[in-house]
Amino acid sequence: MTVNHWVAGSSPARGARIIMPIYNKDKSDPYKLSRTRIENFCRCPKCFYLEEKLGISRPSSFPFNLNNAVDELLKDEFDSFRGTKENHPYILNSGLDARPFSHPEIEDWRTRNKGIGFLDEETNFYLYGLVDDVWINTKTDQLIIVDYKATSKEGEVSLDAPWQISYKRQIEIYQWLFRNNGFDVQDTAYFVYCNAIRKNILFENKLNFKIKLIAYKGDDSWIPSVIRKMKDCLDAESPPAPSKSCEHCRYVLKANI
Repeated sequence: MTVNHWVAGSSPARGARIIMPIYNKDKSDPYKLSRTRIENFCRCPKCFYLEEKLGISRPSSFPFNLNNAVDELLKDEFDSFRGTKENHPYILNSGLDARPFSHPEIEDWRTRNKGIGFLDEETNFYLYGLVDDVWINTKTDQLIIVDYKATSKEGEVSLDAPWQISYKRQIEIYQWLFRNNGFDVQDTAYFVYCNAIRKNILFENKLNFKIKLIAYKGDDSWIPSVIRKMKDCLDAESPPAPSKSCEHCRYVLKANI
């Protein structure tokens, strides 16, 4: 079977991946939606519909291999302190009452095709995500959701840019997933933000980073209503209007293809 839908009256954009239709409201098996695909819906319901129901995904972006390498190195570092009497210097230097959380499922929670998930019985969606790290508040025993970020920019890193709303939603989805798995999660999460310094005189085959812990108070109250909207979107007979800010839909419209 060949999927030949992109936009009504048009052919697929060059470079788009064509995959088999996935979502079928008549199937009894739970439908899996990752944290990234929830974010796709928040960005553009039409692109979400095309991918999940018609099997047409947006063109792939390039992999962030350096960012991924930083993630892996940070995980290894924090793991070396997990379950020990010592604590990571980033946590100690920040003055936080926290330490890396030791749990038998920690590796599953951040492993592809596993993660931490929750079945929403009303929609029959199985929602899941891959968390970077989990710490524990040593005074309250509440879990602290932690995400690693890497960049290279002038000045201090922050969460002030409009596009970083996706970072905030990411953290809030993780908080929601852990709460729905019975964990007590504090509202304040942390980003371990690594900013590569570009002013060194010599490269010397290495990057030096300035590390900053950024606190963010999450609010996951928006998630249940978005899950219902995703269900309504996928059960509809035709795709919704595109988001005004969606660059992919804007490209297709302007190119008139």
